[in-house]
Amino acid sequence: MGDDKKLTFPKDERISWKRHLDLLFTEGLSFVAYPLRIIYLPIQRESSNAEVSVVVSVSKKRFKHAVDRNFVKRRIRESYRLRKHELTDFFVQKDTALLVAFLYLSKEKSSFSTIDKAMSKAIRLLIQKYE
Repeated sequence: MGDDKKLTFPKDERISWKRHLDLLFTEGLSFVAYPLRIIYLPIQRESSNAEVSVVVSVSKKRFKHAVDRNFVKRRIRESYRLRKHELTDFFVQKDTALLVAFLYLSKEKSSFSTIDKAMSKAIRLLIQKYE
């Protein structure tokens, strides 16, 4: 690869602190890029290791089988992994951190291209909100 961007999704880029999760779901703002609902909250840079910390959720109510939930979560994480550099580069320049939750809304398993289009739109909208 000629591009020197690392297309990885390490553990420190995932939200693991309960305090951050609680904060995100109580005070976060949201919008929909169907089939994803995006909840986001800017935080102080010092309180987070990564520029952008992410959590992915698929409802047990919509997908009874763990296999199906995990399948959809893998697609969402893969789409994010491939596109995250746009978002992380932007927030590195802003010197703030962002907590983001991607919640899956559809009742059916979407194709990767559908999820990828929604992810692209979501990242574009997140950047626009802080420009």
